[in-house]
Amino acid sequence: MEYSDLLYEIKSLKIGNSISIFNEYGVEIFISRPEKAFKDYKLEKNFQVFIKEGERTFRPNHLRVMLDLNLRVRSRPDLKNDLLNSFDDIYYRKNSIVSIQNLESEKFEHFLNPIKVIAILSQLFIIEQDFNYDRESNFEPPTLFYQGWIRQFIDNTKEIDNLAMSLCNRQPPSAKYTNLENKKSKKFIEQLPRLWYLD
Repeated sequence: MEYSDLLYEIKSLKIGNSISIFNEYGVEIFISRPEKAFKDYKLEKNFQVFIKEGERTFRPNHLRVMLDLNLRVRSRPDLKNDLLNSFDDIYYRKNSIVSIQNLESEKFEHFLNPIKVIAILSQLFIIEQDFNYDRESNFEPPTLFYQGWIRQFIDNTKEIDNLAMSLCNRQPPSAKYTNLENKKSKKFIEQLPRLWYLD
């Protein structure tokens, strides 16, 4: 999906309404504009992401995307760079479906949802931070905090428990995944090659 189209759909959605944006593989992703803001978000910018699978409807969070990607790379380490490139493309506002086309035919032994679902969720979480987040951040852009963790969950060899615990405790991702791209870092570099953070 195009970043700009999806952002437009979200901005156009009236408070109290919902819209379905994806429905394949028995999984529906829909967006809701609740009448009461979540946490300390502003009501006029607040939206929530939901997944419906069969009879279950729930709100996924960032950890779902990261765990899925970690499971994938553990079962297919040969596709690590492809996963990193695809999800960096989504971060750089490219079409989420086009970004993962090269991965759709690949077989992964372990995952949580189809790769297309994970790609759209990741795009939505980036939009959520772009659209909603107006607090002070140590990252510029603030979405780099999220993308740093995406990179770390794909690339890092630490046990999944340790990665998840660090994320849930709101620790920042390792600086190696963000510092050269973070405009607030003294190490910031304007133009970087793809996958600059790999050893």
